[in-house]
Amino acid sequence: MDYKAVFVALEEVCDESLDALCAPPDLPYAAAAQRLVNTIVQVQEHGRALLPVVTGFAAVFHHYDFEPETPANGYRTLVKVLQSCLLHIIDKTRYVATSCHGAFFRAEHNACELEAYCGALCQLRALMYLAQRLLHDNGHGQLISLQDGELSRRFVREYASMHKACFYGRCLGFQFSATLRPFLQSVVISMVSYGETYGKQQSSLGIAALSLLTSGKYVLDPEQRGAEFERITQNLDLQFWKSFWNLTESGLVTGFTRITSNPVNVNLALTLPPVQLRLPLTSDPRLSTPVSPPVAHTGPGPVYARLISHEFREGHVSCPPPPPLPKASLVSKARSPWLMIHFHGGGFVAQTSKSHEYYLRSWSKALKVPILSVDYSLSPEAPFPRALEECFYAYCWALKNAHLLGSTAERVCLAGDSAGGNLCITVSMKAVSMGIRVPDGIMAAYPATLLTIDASPSRLLTLIDPLLPLGVLAKCLNAYAGLWTRPRTTGTLGALGRDTATLLSDLGWGASNWLQSFLDPARSRSPSRPPPTLGGDYPDGFQPMRSECLAFVLQSSCPVIKNPFVSPLLAPNELLKGLPPVHIVASALDALLDDSVMFARKLRDMGQPVTLTIAEDLPHGFLSLSQLTKETEVASDLCVARIREVFLKRDPPSNLRQRPTAASPAV
Repeated sequence: MDYKAVFVALEEVCDESLDALCAPPDLPYAAAAQRLVNTIVQVQEHGRALLPVVTGFAAVFHHYDFEPETPANGYRTLVKVLQSCLLHIIDKTRYVATSCHGAFFRAEHNACELEAYCGALCQLRALMYLAQRLLHDNGHGQLISLQDGELSRRFVREYASMHKACFYGRCLGFQFSATLRPFLQSVVISMVSYGETYGKQQSSLGIAALSLLTSGKYVLDPEQRGAEFERITQNLDLQFWKSFWNLTESGLVTGFTRITSNPVNVNLALTLPPVQLRLPLTSDPRLSTPVSPPVAHTGPGPVYARLISHEFREGHVSCPPPPPLPKASLVSKARSPWLMIHFHGGGFVAQTSKSHEYYLRSWSKALKVPILSVDYSLSPEAPFPRALEECFYAYCWALKNAHLLGSTAERVCLAGDSAGGNLCITVSMKAVSMGIRVPDGIMAAYPATLLTIDASPSRLLTLIDPLLPLGVLAKCLNAYAGLWTRPRTTGTLGALGRDTATLLSDLGWGASNWLQSFLDPARSRSPSRPPPTLGGDYPDGFQPMRSECLAFVLQSSCPVIKNPFVSPLLAPNELLKGLPPVHIVASALDALLDDSVMFARKLRDMGQPVTLTIAEDLPHGFLSLSQLTKETEVASDLCVARIREVFLKRDPPSNLRQRPTAASPAV
């Protein structure tokens, strides 16, 4: 729907509602009627102020797209989210206009609904003004403020103080596909209920059971739910986040997943021994280079992985099959010429291959390919470069031992989502830098290509996203970089502090931001009143709503975050030259959309083969939701189509790829 038509419809329906509410002098619900009138007047004011702002964005949208055939960037996304909010308001206001005189009209309920959406509209108006500042201050065509630290500091200050509870209550998930909203509501209710019992002496499953008993009040009271979710996510304890999302690793959940997903004949946990490998150089296959096992932080150790294959193939017979199996399934097929190596998402801090098993089973069946999913070590216990070392070692091991995986590895594709997409790219960069065979292609779903807390229009969505709020994103990124903020007391999610080990780590990395917060205690706890507002970003007479629970987000100056093997968007062209074709599948409503657009544009401008595919109306992490709705299933199929392109493409000249030789250290 054209945005101008939306604003026209908003104005018309508001006028109709005001006429209907103001006409009779003796409405039985006078107080609620007055609230409705006041709210609708505010909605009109916001709408009239936003129309010229949206018109300005619409005039320059195309300058920020990857290509004309792929109209997607953070400015488009902000307008899309705003339009979704306006459509909900139009629908609810029209109902008020047509039903306010009916006997069954619930005035109090409708007043609360409209007030909630009016609050969301107010905050979205603030985001649009912030995006205007980004548009004005960034270079032409640039989506991310890589050179302007002040823009990013403004972004963090606004996140710290802006009211966000309205997006987690009645308005929860309004911007996403309608079929996903019940799931998002379940996630938010589960998290706030889990937060009440977190820190008690219970197992994760026990805490989850107790959470069910407290969830009812958050179902009945969306305002309380929104306020509590805001409190939790403003200053989230990273261990709480890990604990909550790792509930998907519980036996009950994984057992249910295996029952409802495609059956596979091979699903084995593997341990890759920490032995030195030698791989041939692509420039001269007669020469080889050593590949050492991972050593960072904890010394040499094995790498854990999971082999998933829909069919038994030669090489699988040495692995014990999971009983019971049909007799016919024990017949091994020839080795597949293809091999997929998968790195899971989870913000570098949570989840394993088990969490992603549902869609991996489907992919193995659809592609008829064995999949090796790597269970790399997680942060903050094992920060960079441990995960990269383990994923690279697993990649090299798979090239040497493809026959044990039921593959000849004639074509190899790396696939991963979010943090896993980052590792797909950086593993390939490492292969290029070492001069060994690179994979034949990469499929990266909504990858994290920039691990700094820099502002971009799509990253403004972290102020309203229930699955990826900025407080969570910042803690995950800092944990991977080796910086970890811990809570002062167990069981208290809002109190944050530093222990001695973290202090020494931060000082070692030169984290001056922490030192400033240590010298100024007011920065490390919630102040009694909001910090100074950004008057230059907002027109006179307007300010967004402010939160009573303020956040503390560490903007680290740690140099690790700008390491090209941490943030590949910052990598010099020399490190990206030689990458295989990169297929990025992103979501239009993902806070990391601009990361994908900018990285795809960088590769294209270098002459590197790259594609960017956009899924609509879905959140970050949609692959983990592929079993829930038709939309997420279609998005998963987009990823499968890109992986299939990697496998079906003709082989490049033999001098550009070195095929693996048979070698066989046992699993």
